[in-house]
Amino acid sequence: MRLLVISTAPLIVKNDIYFAYSPYAKEMVYWAKYADEIEFACSVWNEDRNFLNAPVTFPIHKVHVLREMDMLTLKAAFKAIWSSCYNCLVLLKAMRSADHIHLRCPGNISLLGAFLQVFFPKKIKTTKYAGNWDPKSKQPFSYRLQKWIVSNTFLTKNMQVLVYGEWENSTKNVKSFFTATYTETDKIPLKIRKLEGTISFVFVGTLSNGKQPLYAIQLVEELYRLGRNVQLTLYGEGMERKVLEAYIAAHQLESFVFLKGNQNQEAIKQAYIENHFVVLPSESEGWPKAVAEGMFWGCLPIATAVSCVPNMLDKGKRGILLQMSLPKDAEQIIQLLDHQDDYNQRVENAANWSRKYTLDVFENEIKMLLQS
Repeated sequence: MRLLVISTAPLIVKNDIYFAYSPYAKEMVYWAKYADEIEFACSVWNEDRNFLNAPVTFPIHKVHVLREMDMLTLKAAFKAIWSSCYNCLVLLKAMRSADHIHLRCPGNISLLGAFLQVFFPKKIKTTKYAGNWDPKSKQPFSYRLQKWIVSNTFLTKNMQVLVYGEWENSTKNVKSFFTATYTETDKIPLKIRKLEGTISFVFVGTLSNGKQPLYAIQLVEELYRLGRNVQLTLYGEGMERKVLEAYIAAHQLESFVFLKGNQNQEAIKQAYIENHFVVLPSESEGWPKAVAEGMFWGCLPIATAVSCVPNMLDKGKRGILLQMSLPKDAEQIIQLLDHQDDYNQRVENAANWSRKYTLDVFENEIKMLLQS
């Protein structure tokens, strides 16, 4: 079976070795495992451009090189029109020879792929929608258009659309899906965390406006101001680092707020095991990796009610849903800190839910998708 992967995410070539965005490269190992040949239709870079990348560890049969498109200037917009025409021809040829077409949405390239797959109704297809599927969320028109095309069962045939979360009024080809980090063998007994002494919080993710790490700092600062013994450790890098450093210095938070930068997976795992709470006040999410990973190790999530988060947290039974009001959110946390049994129950609920979604289950799901 020849699998064609159509994605806006580029492949990166260094010393004749292909690299890709690290989580993407790791996931595609499982797709490649159950295909005889795997091909990619995407742009190709000769430099990593500060991408968090990892080597592609499986053989790639062929790369259909596409041209990048952007609409930031008038000149770029005219160039994008020509690039779109060229990319459509490349994609049509690649789709014609594929047995299974796999779209990675959302993005400019996947938008073209979503349009063109309509002309191949008998081909078996899957779409992995890595963004927010919530129909009520505010999203760019191109994202909403992709969602509409791939989920429209009149236009799109033989397609399974993999989305994060469960949504009312979804079409029959939309399938709730997930992403996994850990295996069945990683399931060790949970560490019991007493709500006494220093209550520790962790933030894991890009230090960007969208992830709102400043709110995480302000929330822990509010708890400290209310007399609680707390600390926050932030893991990750990003454009907001200098803003956060300035805020920490200006408000004299150095004694209980720490910026650790990027760390390896083992260090992050240890952080989840040792801390009481993982905080993610993100404006938008696809699959909130930090939330799912924290839950796996008994680190209770405190997160915004975006995308599939309310479903993951069972509306608060497996964590705390932020209201994005410092007084209200601090009060929610304090209420929980004063009730050890409630905290323990939510931790157990969270771990039981997260531990259903292991890499073993993930691999089996992909195997069934490709062999159906």
